[in-house]
Amino acid sequence: MSATINPLANPKGVKKLCELCQKPAKLQCTKCLVTFYCNSDHQHADWASIHEKVCPLLVSIHTPAPFGTLESDREHHHKETLKKQKHLVEMAHLESQRWVSKKRFQDVLPAALLFLHWAMRLYGSCAVELVPAYLLLAQANIGLGSLSQAHEYLSKAEWTVMKTPGCSHTVLHQLHRTLGRLHAAMGKYTSALTHFANDVYYASEMFGLGSTVTSGGYFLMADVFLKQNKPDIAHSLYTEVANSWHTHLCKLMDGISQSGTHPEKCFDEAQCVEADQMLGCILEFEEQCVKPRPDQSAMLAHSLAMLWLLCNNYTKALEYGKKAEVLIQGLSEQNRLRESIHNLLQHSQNISLFHTKELSVH
Repeated sequence: MSATINPLANPKGVKKLCELCQKPAKLQCTKCLVTFYCNSDHQHADWASIHEKVCPLLVSIHTPAPFGTLESDREHHHKETLKKQKHLVEMAHLESQRWVSKKRFQDVLPAALLFLHWAMRLYGSCAVELVPAYLLLAQANIGLGSLSQAHEYLSKAEWTVMKTPGCSHTVLHQLHRTLGRLHAAMGKYTSALTHFANDVYYASEMFGLGSTVTSGGYFLMADVFLKQNKPDIAHSLYTEVANSWHTHLCKLMDGISQSGTHPEKCFDEAQCVEADQMLGCILEFEEQCVKPRPDQSAMLAHSLAMLWLLCNNYTKALEYGKKAEVLIQGLSEQNRLRESIHNLLQHSQNISLFHTKELSVH
């Protein structure tokens, strides 16, 4: 998988640098031959994070056009190479997000660094397309407790946004959300709330006030209010988040019921994990309240059941569906929610049986 390289064997003026730390390289990936490392630890970290998935693509990207081809063929080769580079950037972006959602922050770094490196090659060193990579690197460093490094990446992101007139509201909401996370980690709760408020504003302008994207800002604000010992405000914000997600998931389920088809995966792995963590945290908060609200807890369990059904995890869908069914018992004026929970359980059981039969056939 790796071979030792001799720096003296490099062409004059060419230095091979480590993919992760930019120190002089001593090892080379023997599969792609274009990736270098200063030691085996960095190679293993890169391989586990992203390199195993992109190694063949890197070979293809670095393959030159055949010698002596026509200009039209060379242009075609160049266009195909650009497509592959964009695909590489997208793969690194998605992998970085996946590791963030799992809170495996050490694994985020190699993937996010690859994302940043190739985004720079594609778009230039000052392009706004670099901002998502800076934000992912900042989130990873916040998770690892390296707040000064996170601040450095966020400073680069802010500078890039400042130099980009008419920057999209999506980028601005992501920037303020990450800035809010950093300030909250530093214990600067007032400035964290200001950033989260800006996050909510830009997200609502882009996706709508009741969007699940916008609700992520409310969730983070609630976390800060809890740290400030203001549970009542946190509770009201959690309720807003819970209602947004329940409405969104019910709409998705209604669409499936009307079409009469099995649900396709509506969320990628990172989105599913993030939503599960958010709704699970709110459900735990509800159950620990001095005055618990069984109707709210039932709605949250119903949301989690719908989420996992839409993510094709029927075991978890049934688990949360049964929990919602227990929570709803004995409550008055909850016929609509009870009916929804009953239908979801029936739907989950039918799909689970269908997949069990398919597996037994094969």
